Amino acid sequence: MMAATKILVVEDEAIVAESIRIKLKKMGYSVISTASSADEAIRKTWEYLPDLVLMDIVLQGEMDGIEAAGQIHTLFDIPVVYLTAYSDEKTLLRAKITEPFGYIIKPFKERELHVAIEISLFKHDMEKKLKERNKWFSVTLNSISDGVIATDSKGCVIFMNTVAQSMTGWELDMAEGKPLKEVLNIVSEKIGPVNENLLQAEDGTRIPIDISTNSIKDDKGNILGVAMVFRCLEPRKVPK
Repeated sequence: MMAATKILVVEDEAIVAESIRIKLKKMGYSVISTASSADEAIRKTWEYLPDLVLMDIVLQGEMDGIEAAGQIHTLFDIPVVYLTAYSDEKTLLRAKITEPFGYIIKPFKERELHVAIEISLFKHDMEKKLKERNKWFSVTLNSISDGVIATDSKGCVIFMNTVAQSMTGWELDMAEGKPLKEVLNIVSEKIGPVNENLLQAEDGTRIPIDISTNSIKDDKGNILGVAMVFRCLEPRKVPK
């Protein structure tokens, strides 16, 4: 039997908090605790590490629910669903910045709360798996001996593995967003009887390389970007 989802309820009105707790229990969730202020919410999130936080936006004290949710998202990567009676544009804009997983306007029905919680948990699980998969791909690409550069649909760099950074002389944080031709500067030069592709690095040195290009497409065949894979043909750099 799976353990019940653990929820922290943040609500500064005790009667409302108890009503929410009862509703959640009827739906099969476990309310591990309640909090009435932003500081208490952050402290109890650290103490109990819930699966989800239901956060009222308007709380007593210097910090409101939006600020508390922002800290919880940053520090603990725990999904937050807002419970609020306020739906004005200014409040919604502030709430969006904290990347909430749900937003319920009071008064709400039990079904609305249940759906919001389940969608938020599913979304957070998918995002977590995506982050883990991206980390796996990043470690794999940084472990191979070839240089790898990927671009977006406009031909601007979005990824470089460590080998590509070393060979081109560009670090990823500097190359990101720049046109591929600026980062991967390929020139053709006659060396002996044949023309060879040379990678001209930032320091002016030229490296004979073998290079392959593949388009990155979605399931409809639309081009999302390009992946370039290249390797040095010699262990030494050829001076310009």
